[in-house]
Amino acid sequence: MITVTEATAAAEPLKRLSEAGVSIWLDDLSRKRIASGNLAELIETKHVVGVTTNPSIFQAAIGSGEGYEEQLADLAVRGVTVEEAVRMMTTADVRAAADILRPVYDATDGRDGRVSIEVDPRLAHNTAATIAEARQLAWLVDRPNVMIKIPATEAGLPAITEVIGQGISVNVTLIFSLERYRQVMDAYLAGLEKARAAGLDLSAIHSVASFFVSRVDTEIDKRLTKLGTEEALALTGRAALANARLAYEAYEKAFASERWSALETAGANRQRPLWASTGVKDPAYKDTLYVDELVAPGTVNTMPEATLDATADHGDIHGDTVTGGYEQARADLAAVERLGISYDEVVQQLEDEGVAKFETAWQDLLDAVTKSLDSKGVDAE
Repeated sequence: MITVTEATAAAEPLKRLSEAGVSIWLDDLSRKRIASGNLAELIETKHVVGVTTNPSIFQAAIGSGEGYEEQLADLAVRGVTVEEAVRMMTTADVRAAADILRPVYDATDGRDGRVSIEVDPRLAHNTAATIAEARQLAWLVDRPNVMIKIPATEAGLPAITEVIGQGISVNVTLIFSLERYRQVMDAYLAGLEKARAAGLDLSAIHSVASFFVSRVDTEIDKRLTKLGTEEALALTGRAALANARLAYEAYEKAFASERWSALETAGANRQRPLWASTGVKDPAYKDTLYVDELVAPGTVNTMPEATLDATADHGDIHGDTVTGGYEQARADLAAVERLGISYDEVVQQLEDEGVAKFETAWQDLLDAVTKSLDSKGVDAE
């Protein structure tokens, strides 16, 4: 049996990543992971200091049924609706994970030790419903280290401002474009200003902005490969990193402004960039590409377990790999545009697809829970 000391030594690249200012969050959660002690073990041995969830993660976890049998039976006996059953199970998992991560939260003054849970993705284009859902989720989980995930759609932007303004910490998700990212940071600052006007303690409000990485390469690489020219093929695997690096540049500018300085003086925390979708989709690329090449202080990298394990085993962590690359990043995206691939079209498509994928996963989860409740002889409607 491997000891904790041996496991920690094996995770040396993760230690270097943490020391470089990157918070490592796990992009996965399940009842089994909580009950088995696996989550606690990852915190102890692999420098994990946070957890993110999304509808797809819950669909995989709860859809399997493993670990949820007793709660499903209780919910069936109570005759709850399938919507309530799903919310009871997902918030129970997030609450339990938040309790496991509470020591990290306390040790970092709320910066890490966070667990994120997403509003119903079917509300992505409804501002008022998103705000109401965020408030409800914060109340249901009832833990100071929960973050409510709100998608960065046009309707999501004013919801972010309002929810932050009410003192609820937010993980803004499904950010693909630089322009939308700037709007997200503006929405966060506006929310902090509302919270300050309401007399709230700004130091208690935290936020991350989840900027998606690998899906950008997946879509742009597909278009470059279709072109098939030497110039096009030379650009494969470069757009996602370029996009993320320019997002970090935008972050640096936003949080060097006079507007931010006034909020910081009042105790506010920066909204950290979070690299999401960091599992490599193309097997031709190194499996730690979106970790090794996105090291920058004050960021979060949320990894699926396979990427976490790969980084622990052979991650090439050698300091900041972001801030010196802005000009090359601009050149790479400009080169893609010159080939007739529209950046604006790609990022809008990815946002639309991201919302749709989560809607589908949520519906699949509802269907699976409906089937489970029905099998216990209870009408789930």
